[in-house]
Amino acid sequence: MKKIPEFQLRNGVKVPAIGLGTFLTENGEVAARCVKDAVESGYRSIDTAMIYKNEEGIGTGIRECGIPREQLYITTKLWNDSHGYDNTLRAFEASLKRLGLEYLDQYLMHWPGLEEESYLPTWKAFERLYEEKLIRVIGVCNFTKPIMKNLLNHCNTAPFVNQIEIHPMFQPNDLIAFCQAEKIQVEAWRPIVWGRLDKEPIVKAAEKYNKSLVQITLRWHYQRNVRTVPKTTHKERMEENFNIFDFELTDDEMAAMKELNTFVRTGESPDEFFETKDF
Repeated sequence: MKKIPEFQLRNGVKVPAIGLGTFLTENGEVAARCVKDAVESGYRSIDTAMIYKNEEGIGTGIRECGIPREQLYITTKLWNDSHGYDNTLRAFEASLKRLGLEYLDQYLMHWPGLEEESYLPTWKAFERLYEEKLIRVIGVCNFTKPIMKNLLNHCNTAPFVNQIEIHPMFQPNDLIAFCQAEKIQVEAWRPIVWGRLDKEPIVKAAEKYNKSLVQITLRWHYQRNVRTVPKTTHKERMEENFNIFDFELTDDEMAAMKELNTFVRTGESPDEFFETKDF
């Protein structure tokens, strides 16, 4: 079985370059099966969130997958209704209990909120949990460059990760470059934009390398040093998504995909979105 390449974070922790996303994956048996299928296919990284409402099923899959806990990289996220120092500590403990784990590999703040009063006290709780070694990696999601700069000016431990919307049609290149310069690992959510990838440069590369449009796109992310967690509940697609490390896109092919940028989001904007109800 091939081993997934890893990115090394600023604190020395190594994280698989690709993991399994579980947004909209049904809790219970489905979530547990997906974890076990992914692990059997070679994955070691699983990404969930409180708001996905499947942490219990993910935890069952972790316990039943047959792989020692220390070989897995498990991520969950704090939802918007739990911002604030004390609320964050309680929410973390609740997620850990639902997952049935003693520690997390990665805990992310799902959205920054519309005021610094939301994310700054929350981040202080993240720092405490990190110092207490209950989390190996603390990070954020959906932080724009100005919000990230403000957090960096007020924190003791800078985020190790920023998970943001990235795909060929939405490329926040300035934010990516800023995070990488600050040694903050960039992760992409919605990396394959629901498979809507029938664009000429992607199709051309897929034909050349005998790969799928999804594989070309995931390889493009990897060559940008962007970590991805594509979601699927189908084992054959998990295996397909995993099979991107035996070819390399040329500089011209990477440049052609850069031209696909429309600067239009498909998801919520961090400058506008901070509802606490379900998606």
